[in-house]
Amino acid sequence: MARYGMAQKYVPKAAEVCEKSLKEFISAIGNIDKLVVLTGAGISTESGIPDYRSKDVGLYARIAHKPIYHQDYMRSNRCRQRYWSRNFLAWPRFGQAAPNINHYSLAKWEASDRFHWLITQNVDGLHHKAGSNMVTELHGNALHVHCTTCDYTESRHDYQEKLDKANPGFKDTYVAPGEIAPDGDIILPLGTEKGFKIPECPCCGGLMKTAVTFFGDNVKMDKVNFCYEKVDQADGLLALGTSLAVLSGFRFIHHAHLQKKPIFIVNIGPTRADHMATLKLDYKISDVLSEL
Repeated sequence: MARYGMAQKYVPKAAEVCEKSLKEFISAIGNIDKLVVLTGAGISTESGIPDYRSKDVGLYARIAHKPIYHQDYMRSNRCRQRYWSRNFLAWPRFGQAAPNINHYSLAKWEASDRFHWLITQNVDGLHHKAGSNMVTELHGNALHVHCTTCDYTESRHDYQEKLDKANPGFKDTYVAPGEIAPDGDIILPLGTEKGFKIPECPCCGGLMKTAVTFFGDNVKMDKVNFCYEKVDQADGLLALGTSLAVLSGFRFIHHAHLQKKPIFIVNIGPTRADHMATLKLDYKISDVLSEL
């Protein structure tokens, strides 16, 4: 598991746990026969990976982070150089991130008939690392790389070796800063990417890209419809560590709300669906999951 000091660095200040509220929350979830869980970046903060929007400690609160958009990536080689040079330097830390108690707790829930499915907005692959199988990675998985033209896929670990070979000395010239984004991105001085070489697809020579949905792109509808089906089959939803600011995750909460299904939220800070929640706790996720 992640080291305690680093694990707590990106966890925002939470409300003090009220035993009465916690027991009420646990009791209410205990009445759900089929539960769908939706997770966001907040579940991985205890693994040393920051979220985007938390007050004071979220990425957007600390640095002027601008994610790379899908359209820019596809049309601009300079943009791809910027992406891969940053991702290359961040990979040793991001790729070695370990699941925390929250990921392991949810993986154990799969043994229960009452656990129906897990939908995650995260791309860090930590749910799979913890042993979860009943999970849909809504935005993909940054631990894999694929060709944008053909169906070739390889591990991000193997592609790192290719990047290193194509750019000898780069990792020794530039030291990755301490800040890392939930998608494995970092901030480097403008121009650092100049001359960075990006290995092509070995099968067709196409553009290689991490297997994640970039900003400005759409989640595939077959994946979205599959998640809608899981929500339809469920009796309630539990959202963990997400502000639900992005539509791709919020739509499932809204869908459940229209069906008048109970919605439970654990998130430090406000969410887009607070008014839809049956119960909400502003507690650290591990303080709740350890009791469920």
